[in-house]
Parts: sequence; C-alpha cells; structure tokens
Amino acid sequence: MSLQAGTFVKTAAPQVIEVLGLAGLDFAVVDAEHAPFDRATIDLMVLAGRAANLPVFVRVPDDRHSTLLSTLDVGAAGLLIPHVDSAEQAAEIVRNTRFSGGERGYSGSPRYAGYGSLGMSEALRRGDEATILCQIESAAAVEACEAIAATPGIDGVFIGRSDLSLSMGEASPAAPAVVAATQRIIAAGVAAGKLVGMFVGSMAEAANFSALGANWFVVGSDQTILRQGAREIAAAVAAPINRQEKT
Repeated sequence: MSLQAGTFVKTAAPQVIEVLGLAGLDFAVVDAEHAPFDRATIDLMVLAGRAANLPVFVRVPDDRHSTLLSTLDVGAAGLLIPHVDSAEQAAEIVRNTRFSGGERGYSGSPRYAGYGSLGMSEALRRGDEATILCQIESAAAVEACEAIAATPGIDGVFIGRSDLSLSMGEASPAAPAVVAATQRIIAAGVAAGKLVGMFVGSMAEAANFSALGANWFVVGSDQTILRQGAREIAAAVAAPINRQEKT
C-alpha cells in the first residue's frame, strides 16, 4: 500500500480545511474526540473538504451507533474510532457502519447519497466506500490486535501510542514495552493486508515506522503547524537583534 500522510484538525473552522486542501495532503482528520466539534460543525468541515478536494476523516468521540451513523451520513471519507479493545467490538462497529455485511441505517437524503439524486444501489455502494479504522490504545487491545485487524469490514488499525503508554503503565511512547507493542500492532495490520495508521510528530519520525509497514500517518495538527510557523517568524525577527547584541 502506498504511503499516505495528513494531519489532525482541532480548530472548528472550515477555512482550515480549505487551506489544507491547497497543500497537497492526502487527507485531514477532524478530531471530534479531543476538540470542540458538534454535528453541525463536522458537517461544515466535511463540506469544506469536498469543495477543496481533500478527503476528511473524523475521529469520533465514541462508537455509539448514532455517532457513527450521523458522521457517515454527512459524507466523511472515513472514521477513526478510538478505544477499540476487542474483535467483538470491531465486529459491532462493522455492523453499525456497513450496508453490505452490516446493519447501517439507510436514508437516501444525506450528503453521502447525493441528497436523493442517486439511486439506492449507488448510494449503498458509495456509503460502503468509507474507510473504517480501529484505534488500538490499550494493553487489552494489543493482545487482541491480530483479531481486530483481521475483522472483515475493518479497513485498518490506528495506533494510539500515548494512551497505550498510559495503559501499559509507561510514561513515554519510547518505552521499550510500548515500542514492542507498536511493532506487534503494525505486524498485525500488515499480516491482515490492512491500513496501518499512527500519529507522528514529523515525517522523519514516520520513516522509522514506514520501514516496518505503517502506511497511514497523521502528522501533527493544524495547531502544531500554526505554532511552528509562528515560532519560525519570531525566531527570524529575534535573530538580527541577538547578533547585534553580541557585537
């Protein structure tokens, strides 16, 4: 599978999606788990993504049927579902997100179905194109990662290394036990022929994991990009002053 890279979006403004659409990223992930996005705002973010030709995924706050259904109905390119700890939970997610092989509720009126302009058969086909990723971020999920990755209807796994570290009693994703767990999850995804995603701070860090088979990277966030850009400007302004003080 080819390498893909995007970023988290934590600012509830569709203009952020518009700007990212000009940058050549493969996707953006609206973080409705850790940032203030309600259903109406998610709708606008997905709309902006379609206008900017940028696939918009949503990290949903939970795996309730209503949450998954409403997010798919507005036309999200895919879902990143946190805290998936077992193959049974993954199978329930499939039932709630798939028409074929599942029990997703159907309506032809939402955006994903062309607001009623598509026939039912085409709407079902397009609806099932959404990418479903299970986030593995607990010690229990690591033990079940092979079964989660192999669950029919799941497109991939996403490694949440920070929460995984906490679950394993470690203070850093760099702890040897967390690194070993990360490698096991990547291997499970590769063996199942699925996407293997993870959050990284930079593409340089991503290179370490792409060599193991990870291929879907969320690199930083809109907040990170804004902060880093602002710091570079501030440092450039301060540099001539510092040189003058030394002379």
